[in-house]
This record gives sequence, structure tokens and C-alpha cells, in this order.
Amino acid sequence: MDFRLTDEQRMVQETVRNFVEKELIPLEPQVLKNEREGKPGLSQEQLRDLHQKGKDIGFWGINSPEEYGGADLPPVMSALIQMELGRTVVPFDFGGHAPNVLYVALNEAQKKKYLQPVVDGEKLACFALTESSSGSDASQMETTAVKDGNEWVLNGEKIFITHGSEADIAIVFAATDKKKGKNGGITCFLVEREMGFRSEPIPVMSGSHHEPATLVFDNVRVPEENVIGEVGDGFKYAMVFINHNRGWVIPSWAIGGAERLLNMAIEWANDRESFGKPLADRQAIQWMIADSAVEIEAAKWIFLRAAWMAEQEGNWRNGRDSVHFRHQSSISKLYSTNMINRVVDRVLQIHGGIGYTKESPVERWYREVRIWRIFEGSDEMLRRTVSRNLLKGRIKIDELLEAGGSSVVMT
Repeated sequence: MDFRLTDEQRMVQETVRNFVEKELIPLEPQVLKNEREGKPGLSQEQLRDLHQKGKDIGFWGINSPEEYGGADLPPVMSALIQMELGRTVVPFDFGGHAPNVLYVALNEAQKKKYLQPVVDGEKLACFALTESSSGSDASQMETTAVKDGNEWVLNGEKIFITHGSEADIAIVFAATDKKKGKNGGITCFLVEREMGFRSEPIPVMSGSHHEPATLVFDNVRVPEENVIGEVGDGFKYAMVFINHNRGWVIPSWAIGGAERLLNMAIEWANDRESFGKPLADRQAIQWMIADSAVEIEAAKWIFLRAAWMAEQEGNWRNGRDSVHFRHQSSISKLYSTNMINRVVDRVLQIHGGIGYTKESPVERWYREVRIWRIFEGSDEMLRRTVSRNLLKGRIKIDELLEAGGSSVVMT
């Protein structure tokens, strides 16, 4: 086994880290102030400037196909980039990002019409699956699509949709045959805002720049050519999106954030004195730092293995996940998101009252990361998946998980 990064991976990681330290972290005080005043963390002008700086050093559409102007980076490289971006609370991601459903499932005509403008940065897409009535059991959705001539008529609501208020295009999942449920009864559609859906922002605990939204579909008519894939195949496309986020996207944010937080705690513990000695001399503080370092290290290798498995299987392009990858993805998200919640709690405790103020990125992280244990698979659902795989013998506890294993679809 060789756990070293390649020279290319190391170079990319260092380049993004320098970008974060030079361009993003200095903006944190102003971003936090803007959010306290109810303003976007970054202005559109700032965001455009940062996107251009990222583009100038080669970071644009990092996951998007090359033929559409993206960098087409594989999962491990992409995970390393996201991990570095996770080191700051500044709301930034490199431009040209497209949800993977757009390049895994669309036909060429759809890619030209919908993927290309997203990669070009001209339009924004959102992923609309969750509903208030179904939650974790997304297959029981109430949103329906009924065929009428050469159109589908959509009715229903989606909730907690990231970018829902700003998106020009929604990737919408609707029931087309409720009797079949997830096994052939859900279809995925490309729905333009001009077709008539409306959005309503949802205030949340984090108060972040990307407040989720409710999307409302009231007799929204969608042309037949906007069906993604085949009618009834929608649920498998939903799982392609969700399992990749579970495996290495959300965990990368957690690990990057946790590493930055721990470094802040170490610096504070060495500088801050209590009763004539640095906090770093107190065993209670030492143990919090040690526990955090151990958990970060464990989370890092779990998530990198998930990214490696995705890369080996090619499922980040072909959309066919194995049981082994899905199992590893569940473990990755479950462990990493709980890890950062523990780490940020310790780091805030080490900082004391200063960490509790809204001028501190520690407080901002404390509010932000709580949702990570809920969306894209709650703790309870992930534990259910892991335990079910083991109890039913799909995964053997004494065998090292292999990439490219069984292609059985799991949910």
C-alpha cells in the first residue's frame, strides 16, 4: 500500500491551500459581519473576482467534462480540492460546477442546452429531491408528474433545496407511478424557472449565504424532451448524486474545517495563559487536542478510501455504484460529520467566551456543521445502511472492501 499523494495531487493541494490562505481567509471578518447584518457573505462582484482568479490558475468546472469546458478531475483530486476549500467559512466554490446528474445522465442535446451554460457559469442548477412529508424516505414523495400529450404536468413541493432561491434550472424528481415507488415509479426532469416553478427561502440555524428553499410546482408543464434518462429510472440518478456527496464531498468539507479548527485551538492554547501557565500545559486541553487529531486522521483515510473506490469503479462518470462503494460512503459521511461536530465543540470550549462570539469563525462553524449530520443521509439512516449490509451478509466485516465489487443497487 502506498498512502502518498502523487506529485500532481500534492501540487494541486498546495495551490488550492495557497489560494484559500491568500484570497479567502482574509475575507472572513467581513463575511461574518455581512452575515450578521443579513447580507450575503460575498457580493456578486467579489464572487466574480474570486471565480476569475480561480479560473486563471486552472480551477474551473473541476468535475465537469472537458468537452464542455471543465477540468474533469477524478474523485481523489476533487476531494483534496474540496478539503482545502473547507478550511474557511467564506462561502466559495470554484465556478463551473455542475451536479453530477447533468453529466452522468443527460443525452447530448440536453447537455448542450443545460450542462453547457452551467459549466460556462451562465446558469445555476439545483437538485430537488427532498419533501417535507417523506424526509429520509425520499421514495415516498408526493410530487407527481402526469403525462399530457407531449408534456408532463408537475405538482407538489420540494423542501430544503440548496441554491433553490437562485437556481435557473431544477433537477426535479417526481412520482410517475406511485405503485412502483423507487423501483420504476420515479422520474427525473429538467425544469427551467421560466416554466413556472417558484421558490421561497427557508431561514435556518446556520444563517448561511445558501439558505435552502422550498420549491413549489403548481401545474408546471415540462416538455417530454426534458425527461432525464428513461421514465421510471429517476431514483437511481438521485442515489448517484447522494452517494457521491456522502462518500467524499461532505466528508471533505468536514475534514478541511476540522483541521483548520484544530490548528486554531493549538495556536490559542499555546498563546492563552491561565493561572500563570499556557492552556497548552493543562491536561484537559491536551486531551481535547489529542482526541480531535486522532479522529481527524481516522476520518481522512475513511473518506479518501471512498474517493479512491469511486475513482477505481468509474462510477463518478458511469453512474453505477457498487454495494462496496455505497457501504464505504455511508461510513465516510457518518464518521466525518460526527467528527467535526465533536471537534468544533472542543475547539469552542478551548477558546472559551471568545469562541462563542459571532465575530469568531468557530461560532460560525458550530452552527453550520450541525446540519451535516442530517442532510444527504441522517446518522440514523446511515447506521441502518451499514448494519443492514452486515446483517444480510452483503459485506463481510473481516474482508477489506474492494472497489468494483457487486453492482447491486442499495438505498
